[in-house]
Amino acid sequence: MRPAELEAIRAGDVDVAFRRWEQPRVRVGTRMRTAVGLVEITSVDRVAVSSLSAADARRAGAASLAALRQGLDRLHPERPVYRIGLRYGGADPRHALRESVPDAADIDAIIAALDRLDRASPIGPWTRATLLLIDELPATRAPDLAQRLGRDTPSFKQDVRKLKERGLTESLDIGYRLSPRGAAVLDHEGHPRPARARPVPEPGTPLPHIGAAATRALTAQGVVRLEQVAGLSEGEVQALHGVGPYAIRHLRAAMDAAGLSFRSP
Repeated sequence: MRPAELEAIRAGDVDVAFRRWEQPRVRVGTRMRTAVGLVEITSVDRVAVSSLSAADARRAGAASLAALRQGLDRLHPERPVYRIGLRYGGADPRHALRESVPDAADIDAIIAALDRLDRASPIGPWTRATLLLIDELPATRAPDLAQRLGRDTPSFKQDVRKLKERGLTESLDIGYRLSPRGAAVLDHEGHPRPARARPVPEPGTPLPHIGAAATRALTAQGVVRLEQVAGLSEGEVQALHGVGPYAIRHLRAAMDAAGLSFRSP
């Protein structure tokens, strides 16, 4: 799903989606993890295109019934159409998990799980090396990290997702960073961590998820915190290559929540 569609689902403005599939690809009750949190599948029904209404288009976030039908006819018009009921299911539980510092019993369980991943891997042990590399090089592109480990990018990203499932890492718009939970595991095992070699984080509020292109555009200007964004006008930010309406909307919402605003032009 597109970022704007996910935001509309979270806000309750969109509660259905329409897809052309040979057969249903999701099940009722499935809770999908997305960039905005959990999205639950509440229904899956095959429908005739001729039965679609303007109300269906509004519920799907389409500009009009004609736009909805045109979108469905753009790819695989021979396939049947399914209406998927959607509901925002709350925040991703991994967010709270990665911020929680594990106690001794939790750490033992995490270490045991990491050891199982290492034993089951066809490439041999990889979990600690990956955690240490992410700790050393946060916000670094996945292909660059994979190359450092002599791995292909798809399998590397798949393995990082396994660490994320356990709350040990966090995905950023560009690359990853170690979570407090992941740092606690490395510290417990006595792995040397290059804390002194890493730059001290800028004080303030981190940028929200605004997309890789917009993040690169702002960080290239030395802007890595919302407080720094507030020193720019909205027009100045919009003028940066890679910053579009999606990024501006999320920056504005994040600054509103933090009591900040763009500088007046």
